[in-house]
Amino acid sequence: MSNSKLRKVDSENRAFKSEWEHDYFFILNKDHKPQCLVCFQVLAVLKEYNLKRHYMTNHKQKFGKHSCESRKVVCDQLKKKLFQQKSLFTNETKQQEEALLASYFVTYELMKAKKALSDGELIKNCAIKMAEAFNENKVGNKFQTVPLSKQTVTRRLEDISNQISNNVKDIIANCSYFSIALDESTDVSDTNQLLIFVRAIKEDFTIFEELLKVCSLHSTTRVTDGAKSMTGTISGFVGFLRQNQITVPTLHCIIHQEALCAKSIKLSTTMATVTKITNLIRGGNRSLTHRKFLTLLEEMDSAYGDLLLHTEVRWLSRGKCLVRFFELRHEIATFLREEVTNSAELQNDLEDVEFLRNLAFLTDITQHLNVLNLQLQGKKQTICQMVGFVDSFRKKLHLFKSALDKNNLLHFPCCRKLSEEEEGLEFRDYTEIIEDLSSEFDRRFNDFESFRPDISLFSNPIHCDIESQPGHLQLELCELQCDPSLNTSQVTGIDFWKLLSPERYPLLRNLALKLCSVFASTYICETAFSSLKHVKSKNRNRLSDVVLSHILRVATSQLEVDFISLVSSFMKPQCSH
Repeated sequence: MSNSKLRKVDSENRAFKSEWEHDYFFILNKDHKPQCLVCFQVLAVLKEYNLKRHYMTNHKQKFGKHSCESRKVVCDQLKKKLFQQKSLFTNETKQQEEALLASYFVTYELMKAKKALSDGELIKNCAIKMAEAFNENKVGNKFQTVPLSKQTVTRRLEDISNQISNNVKDIIANCSYFSIALDESTDVSDTNQLLIFVRAIKEDFTIFEELLKVCSLHSTTRVTDGAKSMTGTISGFVGFLRQNQITVPTLHCIIHQEALCAKSIKLSTTMATVTKITNLIRGGNRSLTHRKFLTLLEEMDSAYGDLLLHTEVRWLSRGKCLVRFFELRHEIATFLREEVTNSAELQNDLEDVEFLRNLAFLTDITQHLNVLNLQLQGKKQTICQMVGFVDSFRKKLHLFKSALDKNNLLHFPCCRKLSEEEEGLEFRDYTEIIEDLSSEFDRRFNDFESFRPDISLFSNPIHCDIESQPGHLQLELCELQCDPSLNTSQVTGIDFWKLLSPERYPLLRNLALKLCSVFASTYICETAFSSLKHVKSKNRNRLSDVVLSHILRVATSQLEVDFISLVSSFMKPQCSH
């Protein structure tokens, strides 16, 4: 049989006739299919023979006795019943969707606050109690329908995390460039956790920094915790890349480098004495000694109410501890004499001018380093900004050396204060430490030098020397430097490069996009490790690797979650069923 002679039901233009409602108790539903008002069955083909056969077979015995007006009344009653059931089903579906949406909202907020999965039930009970307090029983009944058990919250978390993960994959697939940041640490259960973040940049210079993967390393790792696990040229991550012939630019975190430079200052004995005295007063099981010290500070009307403990892993801890110790040095000396036995050696240190000189200088230079550290912290900073902060500090070191050569203490407030108390103090000999620190900065930040030509061009494209730039960029630079709208622009940095036309300056924009995609630090990993400590603590140390990964992804993500889409995806299988 030829295709032209095949019957096509859809093309026969069959129309539903109004009299079929009363004759066969059928209506046309929203899908334009005939639906029985009695049994609600939907027929596939709109044809009078099919409707009549269905009525005669299934319903004639019951409704055949009705005729004319009585038949119309029965038909209207059946239609009303059908519409009521549809309305009831719609309302129930709507309530289910609202309860589901609420459970997604609560789960998301719990994970953002890094709370336990079981806290969902607590929030639900609190919401019900609040509704009762406001005499809103209907609202309370709605809260009762919100599923927030630990198992349910875990499932909702997985849905949210998977959506974020899929969005991150889409961003990577459609971005101009991306880089990754890796860092490793050990959690409370002694499991090595490797965090991998991705930084992607789109054509419009929108930057995304998102968690790509959490790798829980339960077996023996081939690298040790710390910087060498990433940067080691033999056993570190960089070494593994080279062994596998993967050639990509690699950088050691700029903040870690700065912290290591700070540790290189040759006054470790002074810091050890500060730590020893601090621990003697408020460390360990010294609650009574500590209380006495606090009382003394209150009686002496001191500027500060307590000493600060030094924690090696916290970047700013050393500087804060030193500032507090220096400001309370007189109160500490008094307390050791009056309250602490067997502390004669420490008392002598606090009265020794050499120790006090070292303390004052170490406090000042560490505070300057803390300022740099704070500048380097923060998400979505470009490598150009961070290298600029480091270069600025290098210049400050030259200024500090020049000032100390003349015993000028303008930039050293603690040294200046000490010199006012002890006349004739000299600080010129600390220029050697400044020189060593400057050399350490030059050595540790050497791997950033390969980026310097591009950074210089990125930072000042209007006034750069065109002939010294790469040949493929020179023609576009000529255009750019003679463009009146760009020449008079007051914006700088990444905002300036957004102004460049992709059609007119494709190569220059490409250079800027590549630079802005670089992770110059693992600050985002460090903040995630802080979240990890809250999520996986002593009281919650049995989280599975999968659940831990989901929690960290949601807790650290800056992407918006499409909750309506999640609800729709969840309800589809139920609706189809």
